[in-house]
Amino acid sequence: MNSPKHAVHHLYDYRKAISSRPFTARGKNVVRCQLCLLAEHLCTCHQRQAVNSQLAFMLIMYDDEVLKPSNSGRLIADVIPDTHAFIWSRNDPNRKMLSIINDPRYQPFVIFPGEYAVEGQRVVSQVTASECGTGRTPLFILLDGSWREAIKMFRKSEYLHHLPLFSFSPETTASYALRKGARDFQLGTAEVASLAIAAAGEASNGAVLEAWFALFVESSLHGRSRNNRDPENITRLAAQFEQTLLQATKAK
Repeated sequence: MNSPKHAVHHLYDYRKAISSRPFTARGKNVVRCQLCLLAEHLCTCHQRQAVNSQLAFMLIMYDDEVLKPSNSGRLIADVIPDTHAFIWSRNDPNRKMLSIINDPRYQPFVIFPGEYAVEGQRVVSQVTASECGTGRTPLFILLDGSWREAIKMFRKSEYLHHLPLFSFSPETTASYALRKGARDFQLGTAEVASLAIAAAGEASNGAVLEAWFALFVESSLHGRSRNNRDPENITRLAAQFEQTLLQATKAK
């Protein structure tokens, strides 16, 4: 039986309901699953499974980002149970979103490059118990959109400026790039989250999200009508995800 809908699914339903016209994107003629947004014959919902995690995430998404089949932010909510998702508003921030950020049960961190910190804003490269305080759950806030949109969201959201920035070191991202074997390396939203999870002490859960992302990417590419890819790649990555998930379960 499939897992129940999570925060990104509900946000997708809401954003779609208030749209004045159908959202069009690359592959608009593909018949898609309305949860994973992959082509129906490549749907991975039957494999979706959350892990046991002591971390939380918040996705602040730029306008129609949640409607894009290519968006990988939803993968975070697939894996991490305590994930929240909101549409960004410059002039009217969501009240529930602000209440979660200010909830004393959480210690929020904005995942963003330290070079963009405003005056006086603390920048950390590790998330430890001392950084969070006793009994507080790390809440990783991700600004989900294009790079230009993410910068705009950060600069125009003063409620984020008093929060510490969690900024990865060049060594961390470089080693991750080498592990993936990518020469023109760029981090997607889910990849950033997997790094954050590992940096917060849940390396096995970070590996689960990384494997889930790899399966998502291959399934997305395979679903493009003009793309002739080996279907064995999907089978291999699906098995790899299941194995990584099993290892994470045993590590608890």
